[in-house]
Amino acid sequence: MNKRQRKIIDTLSSNEKTNVKDLADRFAVSAVTIRQDLNYLEEEGFLKRVHGGAILQNADDISKRLVMNYEKKLAIARKAATLVREEETILIESGSTNAILVKELETRARVNIVTTNVFIARELKKNDHANIILLGGSYQHESESLVGRLTRLCLENVNFSKAFIGVDGYTSDTGFTSTDMMRAEISSLIVKRSPEVFVLTDSSKFGRVQLARLFYPEEITCLITDSGIPDRDKADLEQRGVHIYIV
Repeated sequence: MNKRQRKIIDTLSSNEKTNVKDLADRFAVSAVTIRQDLNYLEEEGFLKRVHGGAILQNADDISKRLVMNYEKKLAIARKAATLVREEETILIESGSTNAILVKELETRARVNIVTTNVFIARELKKNDHANIILLGGSYQHESESLVGRLTRLCLENVNFSKAFIGVDGYTSDTGFTSTDMMRAEISSLIVKRSPEVFVLTDSSKFGRVQLARLFYPEEITCLITDSGIPDRDKADLEQRGVHIYIV
């Protein structure tokens, strides 16, 4: 995927729908070039072509979501990696930014990593510095997350000093929210079990309300995000005791 195609994905993630003419104007290329880009991205499963334009596929596949706002997610993951100490036991929950985080940890620290996500565990298969604990549970095929009663039981019997969690939305009224009720249940338990909770999210999630509530700002330690966070949300989170890193 070239740089323009990644930016098309970013544009679609910010706008529910866009058209060929707008994209051609934005990137200063011909409509033919944009149509070729959209055809390629559709073949790869990132979007769906509609009359005159395209919309993102409604998918929870981490490998597809990794390319959305990739540079921002990479900067967030790199900052999060600096907060992990040598020999520390941490929990890394699901999410595309967390998937980038585990790759960043390969060269930074010898750590024990607990996770509820099979994709993330696979990303660590060549990491000789990490001890991997993959919790059990019911397997969600698209997101590759483990959820349900067995996952809750496993979480109640492991200890970790920090948890890194992804979210799908935030407003001051609803707090942090998720598109998936089953994963929201697990994330809520992780927050209750962890001495320190770090939310990793790019700024596109602010102002969005998703199906299931995860937790309120008072329940977390730190937020790592990019400079696109709205001023009112930044002020609200800081007032409610959240330490914010902006990358």
